[in-house]
Amino acid sequence: MQRLPLVIFAALMAVIPLIPGIPPFWIVLLDNIGLASLVAMGLVLLTGVGGLTSFGQAAFCGFGAYTTAVLTTAYGVSPWLTLPASLLVSGIAAVLLGIVTVRLSGHYLPLGTIAWGIGLFYLFSKLEFLGRNDGISGIPPLSIGSFRMLSPDTIYYAIWIGVLLAAILTMNLLDSRTGRAIRALRRGHIAAEAFGVQTPRAKLLVFIYAAVLAGLSGWFYAHLQRAANPTPFGAQAGIEYLFIAVVGGAGYVWGAVLGAGVVIVLKEVLQSYLPYIFGGQSQLETIVFGILLVLLLQLAPSGVWPWLMARLSIKPASKKPDTSLKLETRERAAATSETLLHIEKARKQFGGVTAVNDVSFDVNAREIVALIGPNGAGKSTTFNLITGVLTATSGKIFVRGKEVENAPPQEVVKLGVSRTFQHVKLVPDMTVLENVAIGAHLRGSSGAVTSMFRFDRAEEAKLLAEAARQIARVGLTDQIDQLAGSLSLGQQRIVEIARALCVDPMLLLLDEPAAGLRHMEKQRLAALLRQLRDGGMSVLLVEHDMGFVMDLADRIVVLDFGTKIAEGTPASIKTNPDVIKAYLGAAA
Repeated sequence: MQRLPLVIFAALMAVIPLIPGIPPFWIVLLDNIGLASLVAMGLVLLTGVGGLTSFGQAAFCGFGAYTTAVLTTAYGVSPWLTLPASLLVSGIAAVLLGIVTVRLSGHYLPLGTIAWGIGLFYLFSKLEFLGRNDGISGIPPLSIGSFRMLSPDTIYYAIWIGVLLAAILTMNLLDSRTGRAIRALRRGHIAAEAFGVQTPRAKLLVFIYAAVLAGLSGWFYAHLQRAANPTPFGAQAGIEYLFIAVVGGAGYVWGAVLGAGVVIVLKEVLQSYLPYIFGGQSQLETIVFGILLVLLLQLAPSGVWPWLMARLSIKPASKKPDTSLKLETRERAAATSETLLHIEKARKQFGGVTAVNDVSFDVNAREIVALIGPNGAGKSTTFNLITGVLTATSGKIFVRGKEVENAPPQEVVKLGVSRTFQHVKLVPDMTVLENVAIGAHLRGSSGAVTSMFRFDRAEEAKLLAEAARQIARVGLTDQIDQLAGSLSLGQQRIVEIARALCVDPMLLLLDEPAAGLRHMEKQRLAALLRQLRDGGMSVLLVEHDMGFVMDLADRIVVLDFGTKIAEGTPASIKTNPDVIKAYLGAAA
């Protein structure tokens, strides 16, 4: 969302309370929409962007509400001074719960959030200093000088200023190095870690951020209602907040606001009119509400916000990076005799199956080495051992003379080793430029707070410029603003190569890079790899297209059932009887 629409939205929200004759209840409804929007924004980041499903966000609202309630009523602290305390308590609670929760995966993660959400609800209702089930009343209103925000229309502006600031900070965070790392989590941790993203830290960061926004909502709620009790902070409220994020469009900041409006207004309409329709004999609003939400998600499965943007043909503005900006580059190997990669008797066993059987070979500077063999020969497993995705059962791996010794992927990539994957691992709803920029993650240093306040713009411009240069290098400039998921498989593989090049690697590992490419595209890829080699980079590639390999590789290593059966030049491999028997089938 650009600056002009944001200004228009802010002006519209500012004018609404000033409309003559507007019902006071509408203001109450808008206050509640604002409060729900704050929680849903956190879920946009946590669930829609980071891929971590949480049903327990209402509990963090409780931390924010009860913190200000206790401090203002028991200790006479000014409500404004309790704001940082409420956010801090919510954040600390998120750290303690997140350290355990974000390590869960699959269905255990949402089950875990339900468990502690229910537990915290009962904790709020049993603690004496929180008023047990009765809660705490007599919370003082927010005030500025002599102006006291005693009614919904007076606190309205404070709530919506909070919503707008949270939206701006959240969008700034997403549009940054840290934001791209968070967005990469939804496609799994392997690709993100291969480019230096510390996934546990990124997950915990987004968990804390979502909790702090929920704590802010709870703080506003306590001073709007002038009371705090456990009821609004239970599991049902947590489920409703997740509904709001999904209905609005999980992954879209303004979808949180739209989703809150749709769900809260729909609930209010049903609660107001269904009793008249059915004679007040039964409470059917929950059933009808559920049915309408299902129908709405059938119409807009990705959420109302992206559905609306598609109908209005509104697309995000394209980015035009300044490619004159440069990042620091690695010093290249001067001599071809330098060994970049040395593998010594590497072995990987999965139970009783030996996937890699005491394999040894080298990759020297300014060299293209191909790793070939039939399906199941252990080629991709060897790649995973080199890059730290898998730990070796035995053997040693050295990069530029330094023993890797089962180092994690984040440490391996720091040594100048980058890779692509056998099965493409791009984030489909990010643009080509954003996907490629993930490769430059370690070449930047700006953190979350710096990004939220836009202090990272100079570094961000350099990272995007580097991504744009690598995209141009692989010949995909025309697709730079397209979503990666809209490209063909062959183009996606080329995008992965551009992302790997953003690391500025010494050694580039390519897993079946020519798969899905047409003949001319393969020729351009081969020319690019030769250019990289001549520029000082080494390439280790797995490929099944023997014509492509034989024309390109300086040396070839052949695996069969995890064992190296041959190594040599393309000419010698073509005529090797063991290779012909195991893989080629006839002299190539």
